[in-house]
Amino acid sequence: MIAAAAGEGEDIAAAPEVISANPSAFSVDDVEYDLSDGDSALEYVDNYADNLSDDEGFDSHIGTALAKIRESIGAYATFWALLPALIAIILALITKEVYSSLIIGIIVGGALYAGGNFEGTLNHVIQDGFIANVADSYNIGIIIFLILLGTLVSLMNKAGGSAAFGRWATKHIKSRVGAQLATIALGVLIFVDDYFNCLTVGSVMRPVTDGHKVSRAKLSYLIDATAAPVCIIAPISSWAAAVAGFAKSAGEANGIHLFIRAIPYNFYALFTIVMMIVLAVARFDYGPMKLHEKNAVEKGDLFTRGTKQAVEEMKANEKGKVIDLVLPVIVLIICCVIGMIYSGGMFDPEADGYHSFITAFSDCDASVGLALGSAVALVISVIYFLIRRTMKFRDLMESFPEGFKAMVPAILILACAWTLKAMTDSLGAKVFISQAVNSVASGFQMLLPAIIFLVAVGLSFATGTSWGTFGILIPIVLSVFPFDNHLQIIAISACMAGAVCGDHCSPISDTTIMSSAGAQCDHINHVSTQLPYALTVAAVSFVTYVISGLLASSGLAIVALPIGAVLMVGTLIVIKSATNGKVGKKSK
Repeated sequence: MIAAAAGEGEDIAAAPEVISANPSAFSVDDVEYDLSDGDSALEYVDNYADNLSDDEGFDSHIGTALAKIRESIGAYATFWALLPALIAIILALITKEVYSSLIIGIIVGGALYAGGNFEGTLNHVIQDGFIANVADSYNIGIIIFLILLGTLVSLMNKAGGSAAFGRWATKHIKSRVGAQLATIALGVLIFVDDYFNCLTVGSVMRPVTDGHKVSRAKLSYLIDATAAPVCIIAPISSWAAAVAGFAKSAGEANGIHLFIRAIPYNFYALFTIVMMIVLAVARFDYGPMKLHEKNAVEKGDLFTRGTKQAVEEMKANEKGKVIDLVLPVIVLIICCVIGMIYSGGMFDPEADGYHSFITAFSDCDASVGLALGSAVALVISVIYFLIRRTMKFRDLMESFPEGFKAMVPAILILACAWTLKAMTDSLGAKVFISQAVNSVASGFQMLLPAIIFLVAVGLSFATGTSWGTFGILIPIVLSVFPFDNHLQIIAISACMAGAVCGDHCSPISDTTIMSSAGAQCDHINHVSTQLPYALTVAAVSFVTYVISGLLASSGLAIVALPIGAVLMVGTLIVIKSATNGKVGKKSK
């Protein structure tokens, strides 16, 4: 596996894999490292999870590598690595200004990386931050998808499809409860990808919820809560493919099988769905959301606090019919699914996913698939509207810049969020968290699922990425718990649930940003109103992970699920009694 490093009390002749007399030089699984070199030390640290399991001298080597890196980056893999993200999040919640908060966090990260040097800070922020991340192929694909989807939504609005659907829904959906349940149902049905879910559900249900005086903050919450929490329990989704990929890279032969086994223990996702339904049916809200809902019902103010709609409403096209919204959405769904399996090699004879839907979906590039699918769907929709003659060609073409403009705020926030993540990554935030998890892995075995849940929440919240959290923690969890350990599945589930929870709460998360964009809601309003709900579910989930960990050795861990569900409903009943009142009595 690994040769002992010369200079650590071992004879060089007895260690044939040592690559030189240099005491800092060694190899792990045919990968050569020289910890006296900064770049090599950084490479060793970047492969933290693999080296943790494969390097017999890991404990001493990781210390040597970090010491070398800290010679040039003093804050590397320390608590200071989390400071940029924490500053951005705290400022965003206090000032309600997301752009300035993110930029300040980015600058702080650049300054920590460059040791306060102005030129180094500027270069790191601009070159390694904004340019590198906006130019990243995956991120470019997401930006293209956003632009094309915004154009398609603008097209449907100009054609009168959204207005027609709103009129139809007003006749068939008779209450605020029905509008919220319909939003939840649509969100659950569109489980393929969270980005796609956020923007599609928002564009389809916005006329319905507006008609029943559901605040944009509440709509944003319902969209966000049916995005990542639903995708993380759907075996056929981009999230399942991502988790399977991370598990496979950590040595798990069948990542999809592991994902499916973990679903019953993904308490945060399951309890979030329970909470949405209870809140809608019981017609009550609490925290900042209560004010937003009260203003929507009593004053007709869907936005609250002087915020304005992100895009001006277009004059309704009287020629529009429900089919003008339904057909493009169906075409979009079909094209995006085909695009995703295409990117996974479904139609490539030389690919592993050839003629295998599951394999192709597991290997797909969601960024490429969604961009291709939305492009084809847009072309088909343009042809359809030309045939229908619902609007002039000039009006149709005007939808392109209007759709682009509608997505500019989301794209700006995403660019800043990606750059902030790059700053925390360059400071070794992932390594800091990994070391924290590894240090407690040997003790507190029964409580480890609950601890992993909290660590995943913190990491995902601070970095704004659930997939990044998967990539860090899943390999570590699999290395700590062998296949036959009764806690392995629970710990993996805790990792996924915590990552989704942190992603759900974080103002710098891409899905949180796109939920705001989909509902055309002020981003900070969405974050501040959603946070109490997410934290309530997180608290119940934490307790449930403690219970499942304690019951795991007796084989009764699954009993924790119904216990947690009852606890979730009971908690909401107590909160309802404490808040003393419903919202929406007038529009029942």
